[in-house]
Amino acid sequence: MSDNETTSASPPSPQSESPSAAPAATADAVVSTDQVKAALRRVKDPELNLNIVDLGLIYDIFVDGTMVKIDMSLTSPGCPSGPEIMTHAEREVRNIPGVTEVYVTLVWSPPWTPDRIEPRVKAYLGF
Repeated sequence: MSDNETTSASPPSPQSESPSAAPAATADAVVSTDQVKAALRRVKDPELNLNIVDLGLIYDIFVDGTMVKIDMSLTSPGCPSGPEIMTHAEREVRNIPGVTEVYVTLVWSPPWTPDRIEPRVKAYLGF
């Protein structure tokens, strides 16, 4: 693995997935980046109690039909909540109607800094 890609969570195999784990995809289902962002806003950093989008932890979202790829980071490489946050992010995106595959990749370049936090959240936090 490269320095930029340290962890990748790929979707479970169809045999291990429960029938209710992912909504059924339809031929007309179109997944948008905005839908993915909305789902990711439901994922909070448990230490800061702020969502990962507003914290600037989401670096990139790529949607190709029913497949979604997310590049994200954490506030620090030693973040003890990292696995929990990534699992929750994958679960929330997988629950979007039409999504059949979700790949969450943890990246460290560029490193996360408080500059990535949304301006309104910075103001709330007193930055």
